[in-house]
Formats: sequence, C-alpha cells, structure tokens
Amino acid sequence: MSREDISIRTSDGVCRAFAFTPSQGEGPWPAVIFYMDGLAIRPALLDMAQRMADGGFLVLLPDLFYRIGDYPPFDPKAVFASGNVREVLKDFFASTDNRRAGGPDTDAFLAWIDGRNDVAGTKIGVVGYCMGGGMALTAAALHPDRVAAAASFHGGNLASDSEMSPHLLASRIRARVYIGVADNDHSYPPEMAARFEAALDAAGVDYRSELYDGAAHGWTQTDFPIYDAAADQRHWAALFDLFRGTLG
Repeated sequence: MSREDISIRTSDGVCRAFAFTPSQGEGPWPAVIFYMDGLAIRPALLDMAQRMADGGFLVLLPDLFYRIGDYPPFDPKAVFASGNVREVLKDFFASTDNRRAGGPDTDAFLAWIDGRNDVAGTKIGVVGYCMGGGMALTAAALHPDRVAAAASFHGGNLASDSEMSPHLLASRIRARVYIGVADNDHSYPPEMAARFEAALDAAGVDYRSELYDGAAHGWTQTDFPIYDAAADQRHWAALFDLFRGTLG
C-alpha cells in the first residue's frame, strides 16, 4: 500500500484525508477524488481507495464528516444491527451535504491536488458511493473545467425535491458520467432514475446509466451484509473503463 495520511484546510476547518498512489511504478498519474459513503472512513474504504489507485491514479479520499471532529470508526455490522441507520448517523449526515462537499470542500481538495508534483494534467475524475454519489456529481457540476469523469454507484436522492438535488445542476456538467444503479434501492427508485436521466438528456450530458440486476443499495462495500461480489467486479470494470477512457 502506498498511502499518505494528510490534513487539508477547508473554509470550515481541517479535513483529514488519505492519499493513495499505485503500489508499483512511478507517476505522474491522473488524480481522482473519492467521495465516501455514509459509514465514513474504515478499512474497507481504504482498501477500495488503494485498489482504485492501483488502476493508475492518484486517489484522494477525504473524511467528509470532518466538521464533527474526532470520532471512532464505524462498525457497519453494529450500525446495521441497530435497526435505524439514519438515527445512528443523523448528526454526521447533518454535518455535510452535496453543496458543501461538492463546492468549497472540493475547492480545497483541488488546491491540494494542484500542489502535488506527481499529478498528470489538470483534469480529474470523481467517484462517489451512496451519499457520496450525489456529492461527486455536484462536484462535477460546480467544477466543470476540472472534472472530466464522474461516477456514482448506488447513489441516492439524485433527483429529489431538495434544492441540493444533483439533477438541478445537470446543465453545468461537462464530464462523462456513469451511474451504477442498485436494483433494490428505496433512495433511488425507478421513477427517480427516470427523472434524473431526463435532466441529463435535456442538458446533453454524455452519460451511461446501468442497472445492476439483483444488487441492493451498498453492493460495492465488502463490509456490508448485502455485498455482491459479482456486481462489485462489474462496478470496478465500469469505473476503470470510464477513468481510463477519459483521463488516460
């Protein structure tokens, strides 16, 4: 593993983050920002970031719950066993949102990337999981001159009635977009998917949306009880296809 534990100053404080580079070879590499899911930084996510980096990228994984302050790592099994995930995490979810993560936080992340001497080019990729999906798409919309590729996997509420819904920013997206949709996902039902795709179509966004048959919300996370190994492999293939085809 080639990992750096770092701190990035944002407009709201100091965000702890983790930077990964490929285990073999020398840069420079295209940069990717990885927007975490709602269970935050934990070993499974760190492993994902390294696997992403080993695809040929410098990967920045920020802790988007940094406004909370220090907190112990979440144990997904315990959180799911509680029977009310949103109640357990409500204070954490309240500490961030699509606009804060995709706007000023991403400004700080880009400044950190720009200070590296091992990054290739100025165009970057973004990817988000669960809550991070909407954040990644928002980052693409708010930084159209920098984000060339954006992916969301089992992202929820992508076309909701919230003023922070990503579909409202579709006209600002210039990136190639990939949407990996869970087959069983109350946070992104078929009618919402249709609404989001209609917004992308109207904006002329270059995108692909794919349904992962039989996969539930969170299927990419190896420490979740609904992890789906076959669908996860498909997700990695789609992600690397997007990033390599866009970023090189």
